[in-house]
Amino acid sequence: ARGPLSLHRPFLRSPLAPLRLGQLLLGAACWATVAAHKYEGAAHFALFAAVLAWLLALALAGLSLLGRWALVPLLGGRWLLANAAHDLLLGAGLYAAAAGVMGHKAERNSYCNLPGYSQRCLYRAYLAAAVCAALAAALHLLSGLYCLARRCRGHRDIV
Repeated sequence: ARGPLSLHRPFLRSPLAPLRLGQLLLGAACWATVAAHKYEGAAHFALFAAVLAWLLALALAGLSLLGRWALVPLLGGRWLLANAAHDLLLGAGLYAAAAGVMGHKAERNSYCNLPGYSQRCLYRAYLAAAVCAALAAALHLLSGLYCLARRCRGHRDIV
């Protein structure tokens, strides 16, 4: 029997563990990049979307890592479907929207990337946030498809 804080080793050996780690790292890079620079307008939504998706992924990763998803009311018995729904609907959707917003802001600020421009330029920060959000969306899509593939094969659990 596992202790109250022991790691769920089958989860660590599954393909879902590195995908979750990548989601968390890229998501944190996305929202930290947006938050560390001046943001206005639609960037507020991008920051909200990135932080919300990141926090939900952190909760899923923590519960999966500890093997304590049965403690979650209503979703614990359907953990595989809950992970798939989070990854495909919330994670991929929110990060794709954030990537679009930040990509649009990068495009609108591309003029300041010219040599000799002396004012503060947020082009690189917006572009970095857009790339991180797009990669995070892709990882969420991959993990969602992995969960759906497991479900189609008749599995009822993430490991």
